[in-house]
Amino acid sequence: MPDFYTTIATSDATSITVRGLSLTEDLVGKRSFTETVYFLVCGRLPTPGQTKVLDACLVTLMEHGWTPTSIIARLAIDSVPEESQVALAAGLLSVGSVFAGTMDGCAKLLVEGLRAGGDLDTYCHAVAERYRQAKEAVPGFGHRVHKPDDPRTPALLAVAREAGAEGSHVDLLLRLGRAVDAVHGRHLTINATGAIAALLLDIGIPLVAMRGVAVISRSGGLLGHIVEESQTRTAREIWRLTRENIPYRPADE
Repeated sequence: MPDFYTTIATSDATSITVRGLSLTEDLVGKRSFTETVYFLVCGRLPTPGQTKVLDACLVTLMEHGWTPTSIIARLAIDSVPEESQVALAAGLLSVGSVFAGTMDGCAKLLVEGLRAGGDLDTYCHAVAERYRQAKEAVPGFGHRVHKPDDPRTPALLAVAREAGAEGSHVDLLLRLGRAVDAVHGRHLTINATGAIAALLLDIGIPLVAMRGVAVISRSGGLLGHIVEESQTRTAREIWRLTRENIPYRPADE
């Protein structure tokens, strides 16, 4: 029979053990939520610098106003007001390659570039040119609202710099930014998800966990929307505006 096991956690009548540490004696009241997320994902406790960077990334993605994630969550809680977990789950299902969860696409490019070796600037130029030819946005670049630069990116990079956590992935991201600008003949901002991709990789968060970090972060923001929705009932207004402004049209017209 295969040797199946988990190194995450176990419990008995009197104790709960998380990755070898006592939940009640070593973690509760002694480690923050951010530290424990890192601990569970990476299997080791983070350094202060890694904690600071992960915390900054979690705070950055938590909220961005009216987005599909927040609108969906509000519509869901209006439909099932007694089930907040349904509204949270509904909103989080829209975290993906278009909204909030786009850092994994950028992270893949950074991992591939460093793994391939060779001249990094040549790699970056080839990536930028490939996406330009395909008429697709390079993951982690550009933003529909924040122009010419995403204000979150320099703030995130400053946190990493102060924490001594900038590494090879941030360096490659900045090289890629210069190549993207050169290939397009204009400046395209490194957006927050691009910065977060590089920072998470530099502090040891694995590629497979990238989008999960976005989900953890956005959960906090959506909870705020759900609480506010119970007070303002904006979902009904969204419904009304949709009915009034998107008319029915017969299919044969």
